[in-house]
Amino acid sequence: MAANIEPKIAAAAAELTAIRRDIHAHPELGFEEERTSRIVAEKLKEWGVEVTTGIGKTGVVGTIRVGNNPRAIGLRADMDALPMDEHNTFEHRSAHKGRMHACGHDGHTTMLLGAAKYLSATRNFDGTVHFIFQPAEEGRGGAEAMVKDGLFEKFPCEQIFGMHNRPKLDVGKFAIRPGPQMAGGGLFDIHITGKGAHGARPETGIDPVIIATQIISALQSVVSRSIAPLDSGVISVTQMHAGDAYNVIPNEAVLRGTIRAFRKETMALIKERIETISTGIARTLGGTAKPDVRIAFPPLVNDYDSVQFIADVAETIVGKENMNREGPYVMASEDFSYMLEKVRGAFINIGNGGGEGGCEVHNPGYDFNDEIITLGATLWSRVVETKLAKDAR
Repeated sequence: MAANIEPKIAAAAAELTAIRRDIHAHPELGFEEERTSRIVAEKLKEWGVEVTTGIGKTGVVGTIRVGNNPRAIGLRADMDALPMDEHNTFEHRSAHKGRMHACGHDGHTTMLLGAAKYLSATRNFDGTVHFIFQPAEEGRGGAEAMVKDGLFEKFPCEQIFGMHNRPKLDVGKFAIRPGPQMAGGGLFDIHITGKGAHGARPETGIDPVIIATQIISALQSVVSRSIAPLDSGVISVTQMHAGDAYNVIPNEAVLRGTIRAFRKETMALIKERIETISTGIARTLGGTAKPDVRIAFPPLVNDYDSVQFIADVAETIVGKENMNREGPYVMASEDFSYMLEKVRGAFINIGNGGGEGGCEVHNPGYDFNDEIITLGATLWSRVVETKLAKDAR
């Protein structure tokens, strides 16, 4: 990796790798990160960082103050794992069935710990940095919980930054884009009620399975006919549950799925269309439908100046050719968006490597690349030293 890694951070590579692999081997789900939070808090205290625990239940905030400069910034990493089995066979694979660090949050946590260790030892800045270790990013509302728990009242920040690994982006590269970068996300349940009957006599009932299939088909028209061509959105019906016998038309059916869009207005439109289409079709076919559409995350929108700042810092580490300022839109969601709604900032991707055949996140064969721990920690450290430079008053 041809990058200008901070020597003191490079010297801690073995220690940081051991921490990352230990967290990987002991994954914890959202709001259950007791062990991970304890490790984070203990390491921060060991390195002389002020620690506050219990923000958003299992969240941890480490703080370093240098001088009397009132300026403060936040750096955020997520800690939770996913409810899935791991198929890897290496020594640090998950020790817990049904839990796996399949998104790299173990690595995100470790990169931020590496920066905290370095910055606490060197203190080559003037101001305050808050290291925000967030629980429950994977669809459980950890960022929102921390915000509602007074995160930014207790730890005021003028800017906040987050980072996520990106498989198939080469090691030593970063990517970001100003404005909307990651889609807002929502979930829906549609409970359909018909009238049960014998499978041989469908005319005596109202088939909720037929209603469900018609709703699924009609929902596919929303993106192509209700959303402007230059806008974008996704509606995916991912579950259909109905009946448990070959010869019984069930009384009920349930559809579940996800929605994504880059604009709040588009999210609201999709929500309205799901509600109108499902209730209308069910009524037309003689049944009823009760849709429950929940917006889980707002779109992640990067502040333009914050993007340029962190990209400039990254260029000093990896070179201009390795800093993509017009990175791809990502249809996946990220609840760091809640924090960006409260404080201006930016979310950057760091290459996890792997090339064309690289394993994507949320895959049972995924693992965070330990080679990039020191690079991520170096970027975080340089962000603090640059934004809070001693001569920047």
